[in-house]
Formats: sequence, C-alpha cells, structure tokens
Amino acid sequence: MVVEQELTEAVDLCLENGRLNQAAVGWSRQPVHRCNLRGRWLRKKQWNYWAITTETHLFSVTVSNLDYSGVIFVYVADFDDKTVNEVTKIVPLGRGCTLPEMVDGDVHFADGGWTIEMVHSNTGIALDVNIADFDGVPLTAHFDVTIPADHDTLNVVIPWNEKTFQFTSKQNTLPAEGVVQMGKATIPFTGEQSFACLDLGRGIWPRDCVWNWGSASGKQNGRIIGLNLGGQWTDGTGMTENGICVNGRLTKISEDLQWRYDKTDFMVPWRITAPSGQIDLTFTPFLERIAASDLWLIQSEVHQMFGHYNGCIFTKDGEEIEIHNLVGWAEDHVAKW
Repeated sequence: MVVEQELTEAVDLCLENGRLNQAAVGWSRQPVHRCNLRGRWLRKKQWNYWAITTETHLFSVTVSNLDYSGVIFVYVADFDDKTVNEVTKIVPLGRGCTLPEMVDGDVHFADGGWTIEMVHSNTGIALDVNIADFDGVPLTAHFDVTIPADHDTLNVVIPWNEKTFQFTSKQNTLPAEGVVQMGKATIPFTGEQSFACLDLGRGIWPRDCVWNWGSASGKQNGRIIGLNLGGQWTDGTGMTENGICVNGRLTKISEDLQWRYDKTDFMVPWRITAPSGQIDLTFTPFLERIAASDLWLIQSEVHQMFGHYNGCIFTKDGEEIEIHNLVGWAEDHVAKW
C-alpha cells in the first residue's frame, strides 16, 4: 500500500517550464487542478470521454486532442442484441479540438456534419451529439447529467517523472436522463439505473503505454455504488486511480490492483483484486468492443468488455458491501501514440 497525499486547494499541474509541479501530485475529492499544459508537442494528450449506461445500453462520446491529431468517436452498445455501432473522426493537428484547462470547462466541436457540445451548468452537464452519417443513418443524442451536491469524484495526478505525467478526473454514479435517436431507432436512457461516467485526461505521455480500466455505476440494495479500477499504467508510481463511491462518498484505494484475465480470450471472466482484500471482484463479460487504429503516429488496440461485476468491496470504515450483477466495463488497452 502506498501513501497518497489528499489535496484540498487549487493547484497548477505544471510549472512555468512545462514540467510537473510536485505540489500537484496527489488526489482530491473535488477537482482542484488547473491543467496548464505547455510545450512538449506530440506528447500532450487530452480528452473528455463520457459514457452513459443503463442495464440494456451504453452510449459514449469522446473528444480528444493528441497534439498531432484530434480523435473524436461515438459508439452505441446494445447489451440485449450484443451489438456495437461506432464511428470515428480524425482531425489533422487537432483543429477544433480545443479542450479546457479546468474540469468544469465546456467543450464545443463542429466539423463536417458533426457537432458535439459538453456544457456545464450549476447542477450538471448537458451533452448534445449530432452526426449526419452515423454508420449510414443520422444520429442525435441529448443527455442531462446531474452532479449531486457534495458528490465526491476521483481526481489524481500520476507522476511517471517530471517530464511525463497525467491528471485524470474519474466521475461516476452521476444520474443521467436522455435519449439517443439512431435512424428510426429511439433508445431512452432513464430510470434509477441510468448513470453517466466521465473520464477526463490531461497529461504528457510516453510514446508507448498500456493500461487497464474498469468502471461501473448502479443502484444496489438501495445504495448507489460506483467503481473505478485501474491497472498497469499507474503501477509503481506511488499513486493509483482506484476508488469506490457509495452514495456519493469516495473511498480511495491506495494500492495497486491485481488484474487476471485471458488475453487469448477476453470473454473468460476476469479477476480484479486488491492485495489487502479491500476489493475482491469477478467481472464476467457479455459483449466485446474492439477498437484498433493504425494511422500515422497512432497505433492502438482496445478490448473493452461490457459485463457484470460480482464480489465484494470494503469502504474506508470497514463496511463490507456485496456486489451483484453490477453493469460496467473492463478494458485492456495497448497504445503507441
């Protein structure tokens, strides 16, 4: 187990020379970092990824800027039909993919039949997506995502070294209401199991990287449970992105998790555990999304598995909470970017 500093005051991620501000290394329950990245062309990586889940569907939209390219992608997963529809837009040099320094900054993207809006208000975020040609049909989506008062989020700086580092804001169990219109199909996202998850990243990355990420949000036995589970990319840095959220209260997990799964068959159940026993989960996939890229400087392969979490977790107060068929995902990602 590592010792992680909890931050409570505003701090800049970078020094004037663009290197890591050591005072920014730590984690917080609310976003306190200003991600003032500068210089280091080709190595800056920035993204806002949103996923909204119910027990039957997932909708996701991402705007990212990799310095030399913008990558915007949208996908819809139907858990009952076991299908994933996805489109990706590549924007040379990231033109129009400007992302804010602050977590609560707005995002606007418009290009070639695509418009994406991520706009904050006093109570949450409005997400709007319009794509003229989404896999052969028009797509429109609108979501109202609520951020409950005093809701904890997981905000962490991962320090590989003073020149390479990452800030991530993982926000789950955010109530979401919305609808996706995909051609003639109308997909409602509503009810007590409809939640949004944000993965916001700002950092200076090495060329080669690998990671695991698992996430889930849902209501279980009258309580709202959120999981954020990381692996590989944070190991040995002295920081983790691991945490559990119960009714809006975060328990930070300050130890590297053990991920065990079969890379020859990602549909085999995964095991994700903490050495202390604070997390003991089995993840059973029911649908696989494969996203592979080999475009100029970008080579990546993602196996994102949608499935159910079962097992148990322990809060910071030592309370054991059993997890039963909690919908979420777990992924294996290898990238050269």
